[in-house]
Amino acid sequence: MFVTVLLLLITLCAVGGHGEEPKRPGHGEEPKRPGHGEEPKRPGHVSVVIVGATGDLAKKYLWNGFFQLYVKQVSSGNTFSFYGGGQTPADEANPLLFEILKSVSCSKGVSEERCALLKEQFLRLAQYRQLKTLEHYQDLAKHIEKRLQEEGITEAGRLFYLSVPAFAYADIADKINNSCRPTSGAWLRVVLEKPFGHDFTSAQVLAEQLGTSLREEEMYRIDHYLGKQVIAKILPFRIQNKKFLDPIWNKHHIERVEIVMKETLDVRGRIPFYDQYGVIRDVIQNHLTEVMMLLTMRLPLNLTSSEEVVENKLRILSSLLPLGKNQAVIGQYQAYKSEVQQELKKTKDHVSLTPTFAAVLAHIDETQYEGVPVLLISGKMLDERESYARILFKNDIFCVQNHNSVHCKPKQIVFHLGHGSLQYPAILVSKNLFKPALMEGEWKEVTEHRDVSVLGLPLSDYYVQTPTEQREAYEELISHIFAGQKNSFISVENLLASWDLWTPLLSSLASSFPRIYPGGADNEDVLDFCLTGRDIRYKSKVVIISPDQMGAMAPNGFQVMQGKFRSADMVSAWAEELVEQLAADVQEAAEAAVRESGVFHLALSGGSSPIALFHRLVLHHFSFPWKDTHVWMVDERCVPQTELESNFYTMYNLLLQHVRIPYFNIHPMPVQLNHRLCVEEDRGAQLYEKDINNLVNGSSFHFLLLGAGYDGHTASLFPGTKVDEYGESLVVLTESPVKPHQRMSLTFSAINRARTVAMLVMGKGKHELITQLSRMKDNPEKWPVTGVKPANGRLVWYIDYDALLGQ
Repeated sequence: MFVTVLLLLITLCAVGGHGEEPKRPGHGEEPKRPGHGEEPKRPGHVSVVIVGATGDLAKKYLWNGFFQLYVKQVSSGNTFSFYGGGQTPADEANPLLFEILKSVSCSKGVSEERCALLKEQFLRLAQYRQLKTLEHYQDLAKHIEKRLQEEGITEAGRLFYLSVPAFAYADIADKINNSCRPTSGAWLRVVLEKPFGHDFTSAQVLAEQLGTSLREEEMYRIDHYLGKQVIAKILPFRIQNKKFLDPIWNKHHIERVEIVMKETLDVRGRIPFYDQYGVIRDVIQNHLTEVMMLLTMRLPLNLTSSEEVVENKLRILSSLLPLGKNQAVIGQYQAYKSEVQQELKKTKDHVSLTPTFAAVLAHIDETQYEGVPVLLISGKMLDERESYARILFKNDIFCVQNHNSVHCKPKQIVFHLGHGSLQYPAILVSKNLFKPALMEGEWKEVTEHRDVSVLGLPLSDYYVQTPTEQREAYEELISHIFAGQKNSFISVENLLASWDLWTPLLSSLASSFPRIYPGGADNEDVLDFCLTGRDIRYKSKVVIISPDQMGAMAPNGFQVMQGKFRSADMVSAWAEELVEQLAADVQEAAEAAVRESGVFHLALSGGSSPIALFHRLVLHHFSFPWKDTHVWMVDERCVPQTELESNFYTMYNLLLQHVRIPYFNIHPMPVQLNHRLCVEEDRGAQLYEKDINNLVNGSSFHFLLLGAGYDGHTASLFPGTKVDEYGESLVVLTESPVKPHQRMSLTFSAINRARTVAMLVMGKGKHELITQLSRMKDNPEKWPVTGVKPANGRLVWYIDYDALLGQ
């Protein structure tokens, strides 16, 4: 019977155009504020149109969500029509839609007999219509109006749910605006599914395009995470437990905030979408960022005010410190490459840089949260499916004997979304914090605990609250859309502010190779990371990946590669890992020298080469033996040391003023004597050489850092230099082909006495230099860098992959 009724209904078709002039939002109109001025909630007829009605989302969630809405509203005085729309012709789509509609189900509180009746009524009210052209939308509008007139019913509103790719939004919104706007004061609501753009610019363009057809209060941008019952309770929980939380919801008590979404599935079948977006765009920029805002935003005075909630969210977004490459680690599961090649029909040498795992470290620049790490973590092909937000508090109690005492266990609040060991959604508060107020009505306290652990604590160590009835997120959000409640939806201001935060990070990671991980339990500790100040990095420095996983881009994968270059030792890696390795090698040399002789002599060149090293030493090497270190200069420009061009000025600003080094251990080159610069008669070079001879044993620096210029110069020894003219001098005045021309520099005689000489070469621009150097013989007059050959020490080339590969 259901089939007969449905097929009769879906063959109804009204032909003709919509004659009324479309109502576009006027440019001079004052837009309605979010949360205010919503259309009157009068009873009447509601037309629901799902565009993309036979797609995966509609099949899994939307039709059942609208059926639940119908079940709740059937006795409210409202009447309904449900239209499934799509580009497929009706004769092809009808059977698909019918199978979907047959699968809708009632909640537990509805009897079997009543459920059967409601399903039959719902089926009678649903029909499929092809919605491809403007004429199709005009026909739909004509059909709706004809039915309203024939049945003599008042129209309450029209709800369009766009379950289609985002590139189709603007066109469909234009068709709705031109043909399907309701009349007589009825409301129009258009629901949009993420993604809302790919970055800030595309999101802004999409917002502007939609704004020409729809008013902001007519758009409902869905983030289904906001419909999850636990997430929806974050703000009410914070408000109801304000007296407990106010004293501890700050930097003095919170150790860190974690927002985690782990999945065991791969992305097969979604590759065409996923490879464009990746894990950060797919779930972190939206789902996890929304949760982060709910946890950290200022509590609204009026929880029902969409305007105030949006304002407070925007405030916390604007307070987040900028996210750069050092604030994220990314990974990609091993099978992803072959899945991309298969689904996108790519050749076997195709390499995708799309991350399937990411951990991002955020910090909020507000006094309340100053220094508190906020971690946002998500990935595919991990060991378990689990999603939660955790606030971990500091515990200053030490139990001398009873380490199992509740007082010594972690203090934490967990907003658990389900799955994992617990399996059901819940809010958990460890018993050594406080007993939360019971959220009455739709929530209940769990008193019988299964033998499971949640984030390091047995369930019995928590106060646990869970929804009395679990409901799907889409069911919740659809009821909010029907009621015109916008709190659980994304405003355009919120959207653009979020993209403004995430776009710089995404840009900085665009050419970064994600760490390859095998997937599932085999990941072990491959993805483990650690926090150092405001930076995040993988715990293990080296992950060895087979060459075929990297394609032609980097034959040795992500490891710090050891090899040979011009018969000398070579270390190569991506820039960050390379500098990290160099800094570790400098510290190792320093510690060895101090153990041996009580002093470490470090000579540093100028230019841009050592800047990254300075940052690394200052931010990460707190145990460096600076009090036993003497810092010397390899070369200096003949300018006052207070000027930006001075190598010493750079060294002081970026390194020396930030470490505890005795001032008499710092040795700037004396380029300014007698109120003049680099005059030979002032004998500045000889004075510096005398200091070296007096303080440095055998005039042999323990560690000497050089760079290489595009023309092959090193230190301030330039092509055309007559090396033999310097004899055994350690320090000389030289001439540069570029301004400032006059320089002071160590000679090859001084450089080649060093125990270790590090040659740092970074950047794609140096690839041509590295290529030429790999082919030529020593010729110090033409290529001064080839004159670096330590007599009794070692030369180590530190070359990043950009310079080595030119990719």
